[in-house]
Amino acid sequence: MAEEMNELQSLTIDGSEYKTRYTKKYANRRVWEYPDSRKVISYIPGTVIEQYFKDGDAVKAGEPIMLFEAMKMQTKVYMPYDGIIKNYCVAIGERYPKEHVLVEIE
Repeated sequence: MAEEMNELQSLTIDGSEYKTRYTKKYANRRVWEYPDSRKVISYIPGTVIEQYFKDGDAVKAGEPIMLFEAMKMQTKVYMPYDGIIKNYCVAIGERYPKEHVLVEIE
């Protein structure tokens, strides 16, 4: 295992390739994925306080779709674009973790 960490790896930054040794933390990192625009994802853990629409409702861009509380602060989540709410993935009063899907949009 120690020998594997000592091997030089290729790292490309802005089109330039470098040879380096990866740290264990870097080698085990979660790989970035392009975000799915059909899902609204939480950026902090919190609790759902209120949902303003039901599954299947048509919603215009900029309308609030839910209210959540995180760290004693209430925040409204707004619809990013015109669409239909396919599914609320959290229930009122339910706690959710960071990076949890809150709403799926069609």
